[in-house]
This record gives sequence, C-alpha cells and structure tokens, in this order.
Amino acid sequence: MAERDNRRGNRRDRDENPEFSDRLVAINRVSKTVKGGKRFGFAALVVVGDQKGRVGFGKGKAKEVPEAIRKATEQAKRKMIRVPLREGRTLHHDMEGRWGAGKVVMRTAPEGTGIIAGGPMRAVFEMLGIKDVVSKSLGSQNPYNMIRATLDGLQKEQSPRLVAQRRGKKVADILSKGDAPAKQAEAEPAEA
Repeated sequence: MAERDNRRGNRRDRDENPEFSDRLVAINRVSKTVKGGKRFGFAALVVVGDQKGRVGFGKGKAKEVPEAIRKATEQAKRKMIRVPLREGRTLHHDMEGRWGAGKVVMRTAPEGTGIIAGGPMRAVFEMLGIKDVVSKSLGSQNPYNMIRATLDGLQKEQSPRLVAQRRGKKVADILSKGDAPAKQAEAEPAEA
C-alpha cells in the first residue's frame, strides 16, 4: 500500500509543473473511415501559459482523451510566444488579429475592467496573465481560428521600450510624443 501511495506522490510531483498552467479549450470526436468501418478518436485544443507574458497553443489527436490532451499540451509548450504587458495587467495598445475568416479586436483597458472576451480568447488572455482587456471576435467562431487570430494580434504588439530601442531614442521621448503638439501650442501664445 505504501508503495502505491509513493507512486501516486511521484506522479503528482511530475504532473504539477509550477512554471506553466494550461486550459483545455475544445475537444472533438473525430472519425477515420477504414475498410472495416469507422475508427473513432479525439482531437484536443489546449492553451498553455506562465501567466507572466508567455503563451502558446497546441492541438493533439489520439484514441483516448487524456493522450490527446497530453500531446496538445506538449505541442503548446514548444510553440510559446512572449508578449510584452503594460504594468503586468493589460496590453500596450489596441490591435487587430486575423487568421483565415477569423478576425479579433483587442483593446487596452483601465484597471478593474477584467477580461471581457469570449471562450477561446478568454483562455489565451488568462494563460497570458492579462487582467484587464476588452476584446471582440468578428467572423469565424471556430476555436482554432479564433486562437490563431488572437495570437496573430498579440505578436504585433510592441512595448514603448522596443519602439525606443528600434528608433535609437529614450522611452520618455516615445511616451511624450503624443503630448508634444499640445505643449508646443501652449508655449507659442505665451511667447507672442
């Protein structure tokens, strides 16, 4: 009996990976027609993330559900992307993502808004670690295309630090760009 408990304990230690959490988005029963009839299997769609700015998705097929989920989780861990977050809770700017007929719109949101998103998009945001976002899925309702469109949009995101680095400027110069015309307009009448 003790040996059995010990094995269970080891399995729990191996399965609990504190680095990543995962979310099962969809599971489909699929069939393959062969000479003797049909062979049934399962296809799983899983989103994996560290809730600190990294996320990935994977799909797996197998004859049993747990094996399909395991394959999808492993693929998701291999295909992770890093997304810069503002204050560790929201996006830096509004963006759109497209994949096939799927189109998603994601907007930055003030603190306390929460995740306003549907099904598969919500799973991506939760695994990414975003706490405040407003999003809308337009077009395809296929979960595979929605997730791919969401990740397409998230890959387009740029933090002020990346923009400043690319332009060879300071982050403060980039962030104060939007205020510059207003400050100039205020300064000109005072001089005249």
